[in-house]
Amino acid sequence: MIHSAHGYWIDEAGPPAPTPPLSGDLDVDVAIVGGGFTGMWTAWHLSGAEPDLRIALVESHRIGCGPSGRNGGFVDSMWVTFEKMKQRYGLPGALRLARASEDSVRQIGEFCEEQGVDAWYRRAGYLNVSTSPTQDGIGVANARAVSEAGVEGEVSILDPGRVAEVCDSPRFRGGVFYESAATVQPARLGFGIRAALLDRGVRLFESSPVTRVEDGPDRVVVRTGGGRVIADQVVLASGPALAGRGSPIRNSVTIASSHMVITEPVPEVIDEIGWTGGEAISDFRSLLAYFRTTPDGRIAFGWGGGRIAAGGRRFGRAEIDPEVVEQVQVSLREYFPGLAGKRIEHAWGGPIDASATHLPHVVRLSSGRGYTAFGYTGNGVGPSQMVGRCIASSLLGRQDEYSSLPIIEPASALTRVPPEPFRWIGGTIIREAIGRKEQAESQGRSAGALVSAFAAVPELIGFHIGR
Repeated sequence: MIHSAHGYWIDEAGPPAPTPPLSGDLDVDVAIVGGGFTGMWTAWHLSGAEPDLRIALVESHRIGCGPSGRNGGFVDSMWVTFEKMKQRYGLPGALRLARASEDSVRQIGEFCEEQGVDAWYRRAGYLNVSTSPTQDGIGVANARAVSEAGVEGEVSILDPGRVAEVCDSPRFRGGVFYESAATVQPARLGFGIRAALLDRGVRLFESSPVTRVEDGPDRVVVRTGGGRVIADQVVLASGPALAGRGSPIRNSVTIASSHMVITEPVPEVIDEIGWTGGEAISDFRSLLAYFRTTPDGRIAFGWGGGRIAAGGRRFGRAEIDPEVVEQVQVSLREYFPGLAGKRIEHAWGGPIDASATHLPHVVRLSSGRGYTAFGYTGNGVGPSQMVGRCIASSLLGRQDEYSSLPIIEPASALTRVPPEPFRWIGGTIIREAIGRKEQAESQGRSAGALVSAFAAVPELIGFHIGR
């Protein structure tokens, strides 16, 4: 097995030739910090709306090779969090946001078709399944909230028999199915957007770590070790780095890791369990497991049970963590016993930035000269395209459906997380308790009063864990 920092998707896609790092001073209209999906989609929509706009995107490493190129490739809408959005934004706001995210799933597919990007886009829906009695019924309230809002054809509640028709695992019970979802090869999608941006003349600078962003009285200065980008407006789209020192939202972000493995081609196993529709699947655990297939018959399986990063400092364990990967492999074979004797070919991981609500947020900078976005909590492939549209419309001063989405909030509306080191210490204890509780439940036993008490802390203080 190859256990690397970047993983299978990036190796399979083959990173393109690098662009030079920033050198000297550059004057632009918009500077974008971060070369993941949010930064790239923002640049794409800005350049499409205003072709003469001077845009520079600065990335510390390689564009598309961070968490955006390493995730599970689930292109989900936000119907799966509709009840939570309704509580936060009210019914009209939740409906507008969910429908915009549904449009985003379709628009990503349209981008791939129009730009000739073979990102393995497959619209096949998303299945949330119960894998223990304590998970039975989770998700049903959200599904009913969608239906009660008058939305038809989006969500279905499935009994165990209907779940087995989608994918027959001995661990699966009932579930909820969402129509508006697809899967992609995330690195192929990222590299495809990157190529499209270069074709449009967007300036891309790789291997250019940003050392400081100076949001001055007149303009914004983005400093790297090799130069400066001087801009009228700035977009901070650096994902997990937003938890670090100097970030305007560092007190609202936590960082944890998620790790994945992928098998050798096993089409015979996929056929045996009937998982031939290409559906994306995850369970209802707070530290959820998520899995999908590939066109050549592999099963990719991930787990959100990685470690909390202290102050956003990951020390490499968000990418390479043999202990967590071993747990992922155990879970994979529990879910799919037919994989006994089959090879696991790659393992990898990556950091995920989480908000207290587990909803993404777009925040205007206090100076009024830009925006930042964060909090996808591992579910950013679909919504990031919508967020890019939100930021682009807002920067251009357009009054349209995207600039008015309730996801755009002031920093004062964000829930703050405890300061370090309490964030790391408390988060680590609670995450360990949740993992032990869910493991016990999966084995049909009680986790004990103390573990259950610690696992319940997030909800008691207004933090949401899991979907």
